[in-house]
Amino acid sequence: MIEIRTHGRGGQGSVIASEILADAFFHEGKFVQAFPAFGVERRGAPVMAFTRVSDSEVRERCQIYEPDHLIVLDPVLIETVNITEGLKEGGWIIINTNKPVENSNLTSRFHVAIVDANRIALDHGLGSRSAPIVNTSIVGAFAGATKLVGIEAVKKAIDGFVPLKKEHNIQAAVDAYNGVQIVS
Repeated sequence: MIEIRTHGRGGQGSVIASEILADAFFHEGKFVQAFPAFGVERRGAPVMAFTRVSDSEVRERCQIYEPDHLIVLDPVLIETVNITEGLKEGGWIIINTNKPVENSNLTSRFHVAIVDANRIALDHGLGSRSAPIVNTSIVGAFAGATKLVGIEAVKKAIDGFVPLKKEHNIQAAVDAYNGVQIVS
């Protein structure tokens, strides 16, 4: 089983990113599960979402405490929350940032990739300058960095899941897939 934990802030698209990612894996014949964890203050507050992927039925119904991989929509959370708690050695961390990652604790223990999902989202009119919607961009970056799921499956998931601006969201995922940078 592959377990992925997504960290972000309410309104960035963490929950939908988790659901799109699960749907992309589903399009490749996998069994999946996706669900969020957040408190009553959702807009701007830290949010986690969870995705499980398996070759057989997923029966676990709890949060993911020891993920294989992480997706980080708000890089500030890296410094303020212990996001790597439980992350398996050698797991991927996909970070939405336009700055280099200089945290040697991350790069020495994990595979790290970065993508400016905010810029990509804004380039495609997804969200606003103060609140870019980065869910499709970050899923494209995850696919591009890890190669665990294909971009065609991601495009199908977006087409079936995202109700508005389908083409903009698909192109944002493709741009992130092609533009993700492997740090370590």
